[in-house]
Amino acid sequence: MSINSKNLVPVLHAEWVGSQTAVLIDTISIDSRSLQNGAQTLFFALSGTNNDAHLYISELIEKGVQNFVVQYIPDNCLGKANFLIVKNSITALQKFAGYYRDLFHFPIIGLTGSNGKTIVKEWLNFLLSPDYNIIRSPKSYNSQVGVPLSIVAINEKHNLGIFEAGISTVNEMDNLEKIIKPTIGVLTNIGSAHDEGFLNLVQKIDEKLLLFKESEVIIYQKNEIVDSCLSQFLAEYMLNTRILFSWSYTDKQADVFIQKKENITGTNTLEYQYKGETFDLEIPFLDSASVENSITCLLVLLYFKYDFAIIQSRMQLLYPVKMRLEVKNGIHNCSIIDDSYSSDFQSLKIALDFLESQKKNAKKTVILSDIFQSGFSNSELYSKVAQLISDNKINRIIGIGETITSFKDQFSNIITFQNKEDFIKNFENLAFENETILIKGARSFQFEEIVALLEEKTHETILEINLDSISHNLNFFKSKLGANVKIMVMVKAFGYGNGGLEIAKLLEHHKVDYLGVAFADEGISLKNGGIMLPIMVLNPESTSFPSIIQYQLEPEIYSIKGLNAFLKIAQEKNLKNYPIHIKLDTGMHRLGFEENTLDELIATLKGNTTVQIQSILSHMATSDEARHYDFANSQIQLFEKLSSKLMNALNVNPIRHILNTSGISNFPDAQYNMVRLGIGLYGVSNDLSEQKYLENVGTLKSIISQVRTIPAGDSVGYGRRFMAEKETKIATIPIGYADGISRLWGNEVGYVMIKNQKAPIVGSICMDMLMVNVTGIDCKEGDSVIIFGENPTVTQMADALKTIPYEILTSISQRVKRVFFR
Repeated sequence: MSINSKNLVPVLHAEWVGSQTAVLIDTISIDSRSLQNGAQTLFFALSGTNNDAHLYISELIEKGVQNFVVQYIPDNCLGKANFLIVKNSITALQKFAGYYRDLFHFPIIGLTGSNGKTIVKEWLNFLLSPDYNIIRSPKSYNSQVGVPLSIVAINEKHNLGIFEAGISTVNEMDNLEKIIKPTIGVLTNIGSAHDEGFLNLVQKIDEKLLLFKESEVIIYQKNEIVDSCLSQFLAEYMLNTRILFSWSYTDKQADVFIQKKENITGTNTLEYQYKGETFDLEIPFLDSASVENSITCLLVLLYFKYDFAIIQSRMQLLYPVKMRLEVKNGIHNCSIIDDSYSSDFQSLKIALDFLESQKKNAKKTVILSDIFQSGFSNSELYSKVAQLISDNKINRIIGIGETITSFKDQFSNIITFQNKEDFIKNFENLAFENETILIKGARSFQFEEIVALLEEKTHETILEINLDSISHNLNFFKSKLGANVKIMVMVKAFGYGNGGLEIAKLLEHHKVDYLGVAFADEGISLKNGGIMLPIMVLNPESTSFPSIIQYQLEPEIYSIKGLNAFLKIAQEKNLKNYPIHIKLDTGMHRLGFEENTLDELIATLKGNTTVQIQSILSHMATSDEARHYDFANSQIQLFEKLSSKLMNALNVNPIRHILNTSGISNFPDAQYNMVRLGIGLYGVSNDLSEQKYLENVGTLKSIISQVRTIPAGDSVGYGRRFMAEKETKIATIPIGYADGISRLWGNEVGYVMIKNQKAPIVGSICMDMLMVNVTGIDCKEGDSVIIFGENPTVTQMADALKTIPYEILTSISQRVKRVFFR
């Protein structure tokens, strides 16, 4: 990309404010935190309900960014940079992407549907890349913002594009169509994802078809509903010259008629009839979703006129797509970011941003294979990669591959190996310790072996944490807040069992205002992990006050005794205006100053300059129970009375906060200056109408260790509490009460999910194992098992066990490995 910034004025319908000197733009950015922002970056300051990037423009100017698309110029920034002022910066980003797309004239495949978009995109990239230089959406960049960012990565060397378009409601696809303008339209599986945004299935299909207004062909699975929608779509937009290219299992009128033949070998043979001929195509999948996605790819290859031999040779090599970046614990106190299945320039930029946001150790290492399909010459490509590595302040890079080895002179801090085997031979000499390691490799390099070498060895039960879901839930609750209301996020109890430091890193990346922990050691752990956000300690013990001061944590003070103890230590250390938080008891009767102790509190603090009140808070006892809302309102009224008295008497104006997660939703008029978000961040709400808007964060997974069949009359487990009434197939799962699974969940109260089917837990749950009834489930040793996640949810488990979701989450043992992914 090389675009004159002033030429964008008519494109964006913008007003230019700045110097008369135009700048050549080579990068687009919307993330103020990216280390890749620089002098030739055009920064779009997006403003929405959850965040306003205009607030960070001053910081960006200090870092060298000089060109901004804004809705307004922030105070103290006028004259310091060039500004393109627009009505709406998101619309401007989309206009820019549409303008940039029009600079290129090559085939573009546009993918939309409910399911399978990303997998089909990655498979098409694999299948077509031997013959084309492909630009594709990185990861799942298919939204109103993700699509423009995907398009602006096109360069002059590309000759085929593959882009996803995802929508969640009406009136969204028209924007994406103007940006992608696909010449080849592909409609993947239409399922129930995002149904809540549409009146019915027909409205959903109609909206998705809008992507194909300029497509020369539409590829889809033939059925009555889609055919009807297509007929109306073509008539409405007078597109009757368009080619419809369909497939079906049942309708022989489809262009490609498919029949499945499952093989003993774990593969499928698809018999397909096309243009009067019949072919057998072997694919390495049995599950229906993968088979459908494979057929979609087949139709694209047929449309591109590939012969049968090439189709067969390439499609039998299709592979499961790993669609996420994973954070794992590594050997010798390392942290591993696993992106070991793809290596292209655009996804490298994304992975490096993720590395910066999730680094546990200051030292950063990148293990990188040769890069494919960049669209640049090798010389230009590795020059850009070297600059990217430098911009991201990577301490060392380990290059693996013949090409990156031949360009090692471009890098200042690189060790190279010709292949993965050479790297493994020298592994012990590379001294991995106390560093964050990004592993980024093309699939052909099989870097999963490197991940296995570096990964900490633990047992096969894992808790997967979806960082994207945490971001979604955070933004959902932020959207409920008034202007200028701060947010404290609770990461106590090891992030409600999900992992404290990793989640704190993400929250710091999202620029939340405060973190909350229960005890000082939790805060110290976060500070040692590099967290710079202010951290409030809610239950500080007086013995921890010296450590709190040493690590610059901020204590909650809830009694005169505690206040005097802290003041004594603070005075001994000659502190001035050290931040403290005053807790008021308004009815919870757990911790806090009551009304009759307020005068003594005021007398103790009046004129004291050793500490300063950073905030005044209280805790609601019944914010989630409608039958106790009168009591909740009485707490809010008492908080207003007591906090106002304290502020007036001491002539201070600190932050005030009383609302927790359910309080944010149920008492919006009591947000004061800050709210405290807890369980809602982790995808749990006490309100069923609100729950559907939250995303599941944690999925507890294990595997089947052993499968056996027992005859009628035999028993399972301690105490023979399960007796088989008939021949029964039993699977053993390596997770038990030592991992945090309540014994009350056993004896057919609870269940796990195997192959999307319920398997009841039989007999007593053991310390390290549990047994399930898998009669009727086609499963084997090594198959995946879901303990909780989407089904059963922690809320369902809690209801059955007559407890609360908090207890389920926080009970998961530290010996269960946490894997974080995006």
